[in-house]
Amino acid sequence: MNAEPRILRTQAEDTLALEFAAARTDLPGSPAVAAAREAAFANFQKLGLPHRRTEPWRYTDLRALLRTIPPLAQGRAADAVSFEDPLPGLDRARLVVLDGIFRPELSDLSGIDGVTVRPLVDLLRAGDASVGREIATLNDAVVSLNTALMTGGVAIDVPAGVRIERAIEIAHLTSSTVASHVRNIVTIGADASVRILETHLGPADSAYQANIVTEASVGDRAKVVWAKLQTEGEAAVHLGTMAVSIGTETQFDHLTLMTGAAISRSQSFVTYTGENARAGLFGATMVRGKQHADIALGVDHAVPNGSSRELFKAVMDDRAEGVFQGRIVVRPDAQKTDGRMMTQGLLLSEDASFFVKPELEIFADDVQCAHGATSGEIDEDILFYLLSRGIPRPEAETLLVTAFLAEAIEGLGDEAIGYAFEVVSRNWLAARGQEAA
Repeated sequence: MNAEPRILRTQAEDTLALEFAAARTDLPGSPAVAAAREAAFANFQKLGLPHRRTEPWRYTDLRALLRTIPPLAQGRAADAVSFEDPLPGLDRARLVVLDGIFRPELSDLSGIDGVTVRPLVDLLRAGDASVGREIATLNDAVVSLNTALMTGGVAIDVPAGVRIERAIEIAHLTSSTVASHVRNIVTIGADASVRILETHLGPADSAYQANIVTEASVGDRAKVVWAKLQTEGEAAVHLGTMAVSIGTETQFDHLTLMTGAAISRSQSFVTYTGENARAGLFGATMVRGKQHADIALGVDHAVPNGSSRELFKAVMDDRAEGVFQGRIVVRPDAQKTDGRMMTQGLLLSEDASFFVKPELEIFADDVQCAHGATSGEIDEDILFYLLSRGIPRPEAETLLVTAFLAEAIEGLGDEAIGYAFEVVSRNWLAARGQEAA
């Protein structure tokens, strides 16, 4: 007689099971959505929190890092919350998602005529098939947990041919020590043009947890600029996932800038569904203290004649840890694919760490693909040159780090958003200089 293997769960996993059991009947959605929630949580329990033996998560061991789980934010949205604008001077419409719930009364939808904005709960109650479509092939524990516990978010529909000049910000705000599970659905029609921002903010001294999944579908010949700014509170946990499909002759540019949270992971999955599409995927990480920041990328060239450019840069100070994992897959029929990925890390301290894992899986023979990775310290010769010209060391280091990050930030190709993000990076460096002084 063979005994069934016993699955040992952590305290955090037990807490999540109890919270799901208590909340399952109150979570919004049709019967089909309720069934999907049950299946997703069963999958989460089967997988457990990701750990070092979970290959895509090998450098971010959530089973060890997540000791406690705060209460669910379901039904506990604050009346209002105030944070300093992380992007002052940048003109944009603003869709506020507070404690996991879309709040139209706190939002500004002016200047985006033609765009439809709805609370996610409307789609859940209708059993809308677009919820879950882009993440259907992802067997990821954090995504399954989000599916099981999602309470709100926003659905954005940009119709075919509509061109929106004003940027649209999805502002994710957390008011207190809660766990929020947000799902955003973005549909962009053929020949449309739009600029989208994600921002993530919360109180500095609160150990809240944010699990945000964004599903996006981009139609043929559409032009999309998408930027994400993660400046969560210094005690927070941020788990962000984006899954996007891009159509024929689509232009899709995406930039992630991460400076916040004690533990963060931002993972993006891009699938080519139409030929002659181009994607530019960029990232800049800036962490210090004991922060841990992980960026993961999956690019699936499933059709011929696609091109992708990936450039990710990371700056680590003190005892911080940075991680980049990038994977490009070229399917057997995806001939004439051109994919190139580069990762560069800059260590400002002897105690800082940077883990890099680039991967190429190529099943076609007429392609051009490459990847590279470097890491190191500030060039002492260049630093000495600046010091010899009378520039104080903190200012000299700021100049060099700013120049190091600029290529990734400017890769987005949007002058206004790029400038706003550069200001964020300079403020981070200025704060570092003040701490050093």
